[in-house]
Amino acid sequence: MPPAPPPGPSHRREGASAEFLARVPKLLDAMRSVGSGLEPHSTLNRICETAADLANARYAAIGVIGEDGEGLVDFVHHGVDEATVRRIGRLPDGRTGLLGTLIRAPEPDRLAALSEDPRSCGFPEDHPPTRGFLGVPIRVQGETFGNLYLTDKRAAEPFDDHDLAMVRVLAAEAGIAIGNARLHEAARQRERWIDGSVAVTTALLSGGDIDDALQIVAEQARRLSGASAGIVLLPADGGGLEIVAVAAEHPVNALGTVIPPENGIVVELLAGRPVFVDDAATDPRLEAGPVRAYGPVMLLPLSRDGRVLGSLVMPRAPGERPFTRTERALGDRFASQAALALMMADAQRDRERLAVYEDRDRIARDLHDLVIQRLFATGMMLESAQRGSAVPEVRDGVGGAVDELDVTIQEIRSAVFALRHPVEPSAALSTRVLREIAMAAVPLGFTPSHRFVGPVDTAVDDLTGKNLIAVLREALSNAFRHARAARIEVVVDAAVILPDGRRGVRLTVADDGVGIPESGRRSGLHNLERRAETVGGTSRLGPGIGADGGGATVLWEAPY
Repeated sequence: MPPAPPPGPSHRREGASAEFLARVPKLLDAMRSVGSGLEPHSTLNRICETAADLANARYAAIGVIGEDGEGLVDFVHHGVDEATVRRIGRLPDGRTGLLGTLIRAPEPDRLAALSEDPRSCGFPEDHPPTRGFLGVPIRVQGETFGNLYLTDKRAAEPFDDHDLAMVRVLAAEAGIAIGNARLHEAARQRERWIDGSVAVTTALLSGGDIDDALQIVAEQARRLSGASAGIVLLPADGGGLEIVAVAAEHPVNALGTVIPPENGIVVELLAGRPVFVDDAATDPRLEAGPVRAYGPVMLLPLSRDGRVLGSLVMPRAPGERPFTRTERALGDRFASQAALALMMADAQRDRERLAVYEDRDRIARDLHDLVIQRLFATGMMLESAQRGSAVPEVRDGVGGAVDELDVTIQEIRSAVFALRHPVEPSAALSTRVLREIAMAAVPLGFTPSHRFVGPVDTAVDDLTGKNLIAVLREALSNAFRHARAARIEVVVDAAVILPDGRRGVRLTVADDGVGIPESGRRSGLHNLERRAETVGGTSRLGPGIGADGGGATVLWEAPY
């Protein structure tokens, strides 16, 4: 019996059509699977896996094109095990070869033998061997988002027209799914940035310490932008910008660093213009700055209504992706909101300061016009009584009382002068310590004792001194609110040798109160520890000066 003739073209077309129809339900399932999530990266993974299964391919990948249309910013793959990925090393950037061609000309492309195409150059040595190739663009809302790549169809067959048709349908559905995921992520991003702006505004207007509020600005900026650090800079006294707050994954000894006014980026920021850097290591303007070791950097002016209050810097680790247009826009709005909150906080502090000055002036006027005059009149009456007394003991006692009144009048006059001429922040450290002690004496009902050791006014730098004063204020406030102490001793020792051999300053605030409770809020103590860490120091608690060690002692140390 003669063998059956081979199938003709019509039979092959019928077989291929039947195979295509048989795969339609699988395509519908794939489309439903692709659109089932809203998280962007998991959506890309699901598209790769679904496309590989639909076209019976070993490997699938999606290359996400950058906003500038040059190269890839993300590359999601399926089918290659982790060990092979590690051997391959760096993923393709899409700037050359076949992937670069598909980015510049986003049209479907199909190859029977990938290795024979001249555009397939640049494959890494450890890349798995592949033959067939199918590339299809993914478009999102009219723009090319990236390309879907399939390679190495099983059974060593080339990709056919039906594979191309199905993958094109899947790519269209993938574009819709990616668009939805993008919108969802953008909404979540905006919500996070709005919440962060509210937190910053609340912190700045709460009336607390301005340094704590600026630290919150830095922490929120780092968290919201996904950066490795958040840095706040304010104008320095001698020009340029000074780092006043840092929130970073790892300790950064940058507080107090001043970026000179002639730096090109400082000029841009003080002019109210944002600066975006793709790689801090190669930008000459950042050569001497604190972000030299980072990668992409977003530098935003803290400006509002034409007034520049400072700058907000958010750097990412080397090799990470640059900030997107959406992230830049959200960061700029956050910086503008933070600047508005800073302006409102400044205005609020000015009003509070004015109220304090008015109150100081009233108290000084009352002391001068009423108290001193009455003491002076009392002294004259005592002198008259002294002259009229015939008893020597009485004359001596009255004379001693008159002398005490003279001393009291001089002390009150000194207090009047101090009230009318408050100490400036640039005053000597010992003067500022005495002022804090004098202010704390009013609510405490007694004046804490004090002692200075070593070159307090000459050895301690401004940044450490500023933090020491803030710690002293916090410790005295805690003693008033919680300790119920009858005695407080303050010691500032600038002749300390720290455990690491460096010279430093130690602040000791000891009381005889009730001590530190086992439970309750510890935000004040945490503030002391954080301030110590920012200047490379330490903060700890010890027993107090009451009977049997009652009370508590704050020991705060920092190097010069």
